[in-house]
Amino acid sequence: MSKKALVSAQPAEGIPGLHGCTEAFEERFDLSSPLAEELQDQPLTPQPARQDPELPPPMALRGLCTLSVVLLWGCVVVSSSSHTTVAPPRDLQITDPGLLGALDVEWKPPPNVQTSSECTVKYKFEYHNTGDTDWKVPLQGKLESQVQNFHCIYHDWEYLKCTWQPGLPAPPDVHYGLYYWYEGLAQAAQCEDYTEDHGMNVGCTLRNLSQAEYRDLNICVNGSAAATLLRPLYTTLRLQNLAKPSPPRQLVVSMSAAEELHVMWSPPRGQTPPQCLEYEVEMAEDLGEAKPAWQPVSTQMETAATIPRANQSHISCVRVRGRTNFFCADQGFWSEWAQECFSVSRKEDKQLFILIPVILSLSSSLIIFMLIVQCKKRSPAGKPFHASVGC
Repeated sequence: MSKKALVSAQPAEGIPGLHGCTEAFEERFDLSSPLAEELQDQPLTPQPARQDPELPPPMALRGLCTLSVVLLWGCVVVSSSSHTTVAPPRDLQITDPGLLGALDVEWKPPPNVQTSSECTVKYKFEYHNTGDTDWKVPLQGKLESQVQNFHCIYHDWEYLKCTWQPGLPAPPDVHYGLYYWYEGLAQAAQCEDYTEDHGMNVGCTLRNLSQAEYRDLNICVNGSAAATLLRPLYTTLRLQNLAKPSPPRQLVVSMSAAEELHVMWSPPRGQTPPQCLEYEVEMAEDLGEAKPAWQPVSTQMETAATIPRANQSHISCVRVRGRTNFFCADQGFWSEWAQECFSVSRKEDKQLFILIPVILSLSSSLIIFMLIVQCKKRSPAGKPFHASVGC
């Protein structure tokens, strides 16, 4: 079974010393980064550490020239009178996952120790960067000291907004910083637009990331405090899988001659490619006092839909939302809903609407006829009658 250490994030308590070991071995290696995979099939030979004139910035991993490692190990035997001779650890490998400074270091114990039931193996890991004079153990905070609930959304394919919550514990003087790098960027860059909460950075907005689309975007959020070690958070994002468009625009609902709802809308604003969008359409009908229930109608890439009206309700509402389709991303976030309602006259209402003018016309004619009859009765005999409303 291979053993593993993370150079920039391994807690000190996870690297025990060689207490009580009867034999200890030390190997020093001068390894190039990030091309450490060249070492996988080569024997590891001790070499003196090279001295470079100047160290690169801590987060600019691509500028890191060499990394030297000291791996000590020993065997603790149950019986104090026993002495066991052991070989050095084997298959030491260093790989660079591209996480802005974190290197994975793995090794395997000697074969003869794997079959021993009386030996407890302990490892001690030390390292130093080019130009350092002292060897050091990776010292980082505990896992829970990382920022919590890290979440990012790529809004309208225009800007990436990431948020997080402080790790535990969160010292009052903690300061968080976000760094990012993608292939094509000369060096790691720091966020310039932070979101603050009571003076603490709890979010970041990154813009102009079109060159990072469909590439690995490497993110590191680290924290610093006066008297507390905080573990950095490393993650790799794919922007197209985090995209969230704005709601569809210009939603219009109308009635066709066949009493079907015809729905049309326009793609959302922003830089979301129209061919990368799919839409979900839902409908709700007013059933009187009952609360309207939204029913799915379709999921489609077209910007129009025809919906049959099953219940012939008085009011029909339609809502539409969009997200990145499977042609452009593996996943994505749905937009907010765009909603529009359409008032439809009932059949009874239509009949009543036709009868009202007829009734009013008949009523008016009847009133005029009654007035004429009354006026004739009042007119003197032998005088001509001129009909008028006031007689």
